[in-house]
Amino acid sequence: MTSLASMLVPPVRPDRDTTRAAIVAAARELTVTDGWTQVRLAGVAELVGVSRQTVYNEFGGRAGLASALADAEIELFTAGLRAALFAHGSHVRAAVTAAVRFALDEAAANPLVRVILTGSRGGADPLLPYLTTRSDVVLAAAAVPLLEWAGAHLPAVEPAALAFAVDTVIRLAVSHIVLPQWPAGHTADALAGLVALLLHATRRHAPR
Repeated sequence: MTSLASMLVPPVRPDRDTTRAAIVAAARELTVTDGWTQVRLAGVAELVGVSRQTVYNEFGGRAGLASALADAEIELFTAGLRAALFAHGSHVRAAVTAAVRFALDEAAANPLVRVILTGSRGGADPLLPYLTTRSDVVLAAAAVPLLEWAGAHLPAVEPAALAFAVDTVIRLAVSHIVLPQWPAGHTADALAGLVALLLHATRRHAPR
């Protein structure tokens, strides 16, 4: 029997941020599994356990959900880069190798990441425009954890030189995603070696 007290207490509902995150995660799961063309608001709502109207109210339809999905993918990717870098402390070659390997592996395993990183416009999937328009955004976002790591562990290196090294390794990593030449591990180690050489040359020629 329902008590009067329980009737007066409003039901506990997840906060809006939690609901939005769950909806985006469900959309991502369905997109990776079935492709964006098969994703429907009703299906996302069912997976999350909310109404279709809730999904619509939060995102205003599939276009808004696609945009949120792309932004969430960028956040996940940059968080992974940060974790890979900081797991190796000040060891330049190991840290950069781990970061590049993470990017290569993610692009190989996750079609959403690959499209965002490369800006590929092939195919007819209507999700593509939301991903490709963020290719420049994700490249800039990827530089943030690299610069954070370098600032924490390589304080003696000139900022301009760091920025150049970071931009170089990001652009080269993307080029190897688009047109891979070697296994991911070999590519990651080779690019990390290049970054180490760049930083070493910068230190050697820095004014005293």
